[in-house]
Amino acid sequence: MKSTSVLRWTPRVLAIAFVLFLSLFALDAFNGNSGWAALLAFVIHLVPSLVLVTVAALAWKREWVGALVFVAFAVWYVWEAGFGRPWSWYAFIAGPAALTGILYLASWWQRRR
Repeated sequence: MKSTSVLRWTPRVLAIAFVLFLSLFALDAFNGNSGWAALLAFVIHLVPSLVLVTVAALAWKREWVGALVFVAFAVWYVWEAGFGRPWSWYAFIAGPAALTGILYLASWWQRRR
């Protein structure tokens, strides 16, 4: 397998894995809720995942979109979570998002050459 192929597929696979990981947090909506309230909370918790899966689909052909949005998501998450949180919050949410964005950027640069 050529290195260009690895660089092309790695951000796509990471984006899908990250969206699946992020979607797991939506299951928290069923804690203490039931019925329509639980379903509504579940859908609301899935909004970031739905946005990122849409971005991953757009970034399939336009890597710069994935680079921009995934890095922006990482920065937004750190900003919204606040700077006084445990490092693990940033490592497990913002870290993979930033890495995915950086790999999309590298893939875009490679393709432009």
